Formats: sequence, structure tokens, C-alpha cells
Amino acid sequence: MSGDFRKFCYDEYRDYMVYSALLRVEEDSKRREILREIASQEYEHYLFWRNLSDKCLVKVSRIYIYMMLLIRFIFGLTFTLKILEAHESRTIQEYKRIMNNLDDNSKVQLEKLINDEEEHERYFINQIDEKILKYTGFIILGLADAIIEITGVHAGFLGVTNSTIIAGVAGLIVGFAAAISMAVASYLQAKTHIIEKSSPILSALATGITYIGSVAALATPYFLLRNILYAFIASITIAIVLTFIFTFYTSIVNEKNFMKEFTESILLILGTALATFFFGEFLGDVFGIKEKVFLG
Repeated sequence: MSGDFRKFCYDEYRDYMVYSALLRVEEDSKRREILREIASQEYEHYLFWRNLSDKCLVKVSRIYIYMMLLIRFIFGLTFTLKILEAHESRTIQEYKRIMNNLDDNSKVQLEKLINDEEEHERYFINQIDEKILKYTGFIILGLADAIIEITGVHAGFLGVTNSTIIAGVAGLIVGFAAAISMAVASYLQAKTHIIEKSSPILSALATGITYIGSVAALATPYFLLRNILYAFIASITIAIVLTFIFTFYTSIVNEKNFMKEFTESILLILGTALATFFFGEFLGDVFGIKEKVFLG
């Protein structure tokens, strides 16, 4: 049991150090106040376990703290706090497991600690108003739509041509036109307040830039490789990596099941690719396009 106490003591102190580090780099006054409140709670939790533990190791790896700060700068504060919250949710289950082994006084204190973890910290986290979250939907829209659409275009050209250049250029042309279309749609959505508190221009830029960036990434293998099948496999691999990134992000922020969301997204990508491949084969046979390319 003392081993569990030492582990809990270390975990709470480590979280306190992370929140304190996030507090030091935060510039927004409202978010600083929220982080200060969470850090204070974590320190109280640490003191509770330190009083129960015969020896509490409090030396925290700087690498871990720097890693959390890096995640904060890349993905934003809310995403970082959600990761910490997910870890604490697992810790709560361990607290409940050992609760009956404590005396009455310690049990009351632990119940308060669990209440802090389950309710107060989530409440504080949900109070954070982060600009990136307003445009996450537009970013994900551009990324997801580009992956589905351009993967479908490239798969369709497998049944039409063996030219990687033609397939790559076709993907870029379709992607560029679709990026403009999606950007305009996002602009109109934001302007008509379908999506609250978002700038129409920033919404359009978030969608359009993400879309064209994804298109460029998916088309790149077609300009580097000469075998269209290898180029398609490389492009699909990039699509899966991009899907992994945005699915992981949204599953953390929205507290959804990552594997379920990721599996559904991959099935959609592969299903689209398969359908458009057969449609491309059909068109190639009907119009004799593939034969013309071979002869050329």
C-alpha cells in the first residue's frame, strides 16, 4: 500500500510542476488564473499523499515538463490539459480502488480530492476560451475533405492512366478548385453565424490553407515516383498519417474514443478509394482512355 501512496504522491507533484510550468508561459490573464487554481489543487493533493507516504520522490524529469510545454505550443492549451485530464481519470480509478483501506479521516479527504479531480478541474478546463478551438472545425473540415476527395481522384486515375504526372496534376487541379470552394463555404458559414464567434476571413483561410496543404502533401509522391501504384500507396500512407493526427487531436479535445473515430475515418478513405478506382476503370474501358495513354 505504501508503494501506491508513493506513486500517487509523485504523480500529483509531477502534475503540479506541469501546471506551474504552463502557468509561467501563459500570457492570457484569465487562463493564468485557471492554471493557478488547478496547480494549487494539485499541490494540495500532493500534500495529502505525502502525509500518507513514508517516502515521496518529488524529483520530476525536466524532459517530461518540456515535452508538455512543446505540446502546448504546437496543439494549444486545451489539448494539453485534456491529455493531463485523461491521465488523471485513470488515476481516479486507482484512488477508488484503495479507498476502503484508509481510515475514516483520510477517506473523507480522499473523497474531496476525487471530487476535485472529477468536477472542479474539468470545470476550470472548460472555462478556457482558446482561439484555436474556434477554428478547429474549419481546419478539420479542410483536412478531412481534402483527404477523402483527393485520395478518390488519385484512386480513380489508377483505372485511367499509368502516368504519375497526369494523376498528380489532376489531383492538384481538383484540389485547388475544391480548396477555393470550401474556403468560400466556410466564409459564408461564419458570416451567417452558423458557427458562432468565428471570423469569416479566418475561417475561410483555416479551411482553404489546410485543404491546399493536404492536397500538396497527397500529390507529392506522384511527382517523385514513376510507378503509379507505388505513388498511390505512398499517397495513401500520407493520408493515413494525416488522418491519425487530426483524429487523435479531436478525440482528445472532444473526449471521444480514438480507435473508433480513427477506424471509421480509415474505412471511409479506403471505401472512397475503392469506389473511385472501379469507376475510373469503367470510364477507362468505355472511352479507351487508358489505351491511348499507353500508346502515347
